[in-house]
Amino acid sequence: MTEFAPSGSRRAAVVWNPSKKFSFDLVALVEGACAETGWQPPLWLETTLEDPGAGQTQQAMEAGVDLVIAAGGDGTVRRVAGRLAGTDTPLGVIPLGTGNLLARNLDLPVDDPETAVRIALAGRDRPIDAVLAKVDDSGSGAVFLVMAGLGFDAAVIGGTDDGLKDRIGWLAYVEAGLRNLPGKPVRATLSIDGGKPITLRMRSVMGGNCGKIQGGFEMFPGAQIDDGLLDIMTISPRGRLGWLGVLAGLAKRGRSVDPSVDYYQGKEVEITAGRPQEMQLDGDHIGLGSRLSMRVDPGALRVRVAAD
Repeated sequence: MTEFAPSGSRRAAVVWNPSKKFSFDLVALVEGACAETGWQPPLWLETTLEDPGAGQTQQAMEAGVDLVIAAGGDGTVRRVAGRLAGTDTPLGVIPLGTGNLLARNLDLPVDDPETAVRIALAGRDRPIDAVLAKVDDSGSGAVFLVMAGLGFDAAVIGGTDDGLKDRIGWLAYVEAGLRNLPGKPVRATLSIDGGKPITLRMRSVMGGNCGKIQGGFEMFPGAQIDDGLLDIMTISPRGRLGWLGVLAGLAKRGRSVDPSVDYYQGKEVEITAGRPQEMQLDGDHIGLGSRLSMRVDPGALRVRVAAD
């Protein structure tokens, strides 16, 4: 359990995305909960297009807060977590996005903001893994918490219409997926923990820190967010009916012998594609690249979850 400071001396910062639409008064909700539970009035920090969360989190830490709450979608959560990883400052989450995948994997309420706020203020700290991803020679890289990928899945995310997503939610990804089904596989190599490279003709390779997506579907069977391992899924449809093999492989969750879908595990993974591919981190499209490397940092992030 977390060692809390004396009542009345604790203060939280809320890093929130003002572009998100919601039907409640976020300020009144958080400040009311802080007053009721003995926390000081929170520090409010808005994200911007130029700085979607990292700079605000740094500002919160320099102010000496005891907790940073990310109020937004998975992109906001990812950027706040990227700065908190490796520190003792915990992350609270108020899910305001379309996917809210980290919240789903930690059994945080995605449609009950009042309960989410109370968990952030009065829950327990759970250490989870963070994953450092680098695209090509991108310097220090970026942290993700749920999943990253290159190829088809990233093209779907990059091709999803934001207006449609606002109207119909996650079903907008289905529409983008159908549009992106046609396409040619690319030659790629997959190296796990420095082992011998595996040669692929793939449409997509994804790395998962945890497995649950919308509807409770397990994209990565048995994946655990605190096991120090990264789960890898390769999608390699073959022939005109190849996507049927992919669907069968996903439905059987790793128990299929069809090579259209394969699963691996490791602590460090590097994927090198024969030509530049679309890439994504936790649902954020990050452009094109030919090489994606991922390394697990076990227990690097403390997240507030329900006390029970």
